[in-house]
Amino acid sequence: MTLDSRISELAKAAKPAVAIMGLGGAGCNIVSWIANKGIAGSKIIVADTDATHLMEVKADVKILMGEEAYQGKGCGGYAERGTEAARKSINEIKKEFIGSNLIFIIAGMGGGSGTGATPVVAEATREAGILTIGCVMLPFGYELTRRNKAITGIKMMAKLCDSLVVIDNSRLRAIGGDLPLREGFAIANEFVGEFIQNISETITRASLVNLDISDLRSVIERGGISSIGIGEGEGENRIQKAVEEALASPLLDIPDISGTYGVLIHVTGGEDMTLGEVTQAGELILQKAPNTGRIVWGAKVDDSLKGRVKVTAVLTCVMDPNNLV
Repeated sequence: MTLDSRISELAKAAKPAVAIMGLGGAGCNIVSWIANKGIAGSKIIVADTDATHLMEVKADVKILMGEEAYQGKGCGGYAERGTEAARKSINEIKKEFIGSNLIFIIAGMGGGSGTGATPVVAEATREAGILTIGCVMLPFGYELTRRNKAITGIKMMAKLCDSLVVIDNSRLRAIGGDLPLREGFAIANEFVGEFIQNISETITRASLVNLDISDLRSVIERGGISSIGIGEGEGENRIQKAVEEALASPLLDIPDISGTYGVLIHVTGGEDMTLGEVTQAGELILQKAPNTGRIVWGAKVDDSLKGRVKVTAVLTCVMDPNNLV
């Protein structure tokens, strides 16, 4: 075997396998939205107790959880039923994770299937040694019962995931409060979708500046609550504009980001984007989070962004789960 052939074989073996899993109604909706946008090289899985809803979503694999117990009728908002359904279907779920190095678990919290199933699935992925990033939605502040239930579920998830991104629906109102309902929720979908796409494609595709699975693990494996922000800029000082927008837009109310443990930065721009601009993004974010223990970054060229740059920032261990209210 030639040197090139050996390198090619090793490259194929080393390429990370990414899975994206939506649990419950909201999780399935978000993952279906992501599937319609298309993310190269990722396996998309959905699981729910509601057969009617499951039929409507788009995914590579669909799993009806707790079929015998709930007969596809859902679990009525009872998290304990979601937990039971996930446990009854866990072997089927585990089969879909085989060979994965990284998994994103996405769910809306405060209901039944998502709230109950996420800890069961996260525990299984952790036992399998798969790097696990949870991404969950916190109900609006006025939904007191659902929000309290969600916080309980989030605290459980924070212990099981390598990192847990929380998006507070109450923050959607500040960003897109005047938009029609569907477009308002699409903001959260877009945030989650772009976050997953940027991370997935950066570790699976050759880019201007590559991240590998080890880089990702070094930033996110400490657990705790994380937050994401996305910003865009053009014209003079476009990197500064994009970074400021990214740090101003996280969908979680974070009083102070200076104590952030880890920072992951992904910069996308057209052919005119320079290496100096990419490194400047890291420098600007580091100024805002001077106590970070680890910062990694990646970048790729996207011809559709001529004249513009887009910055995705992931701030890890930015909040203790007990501080959610």
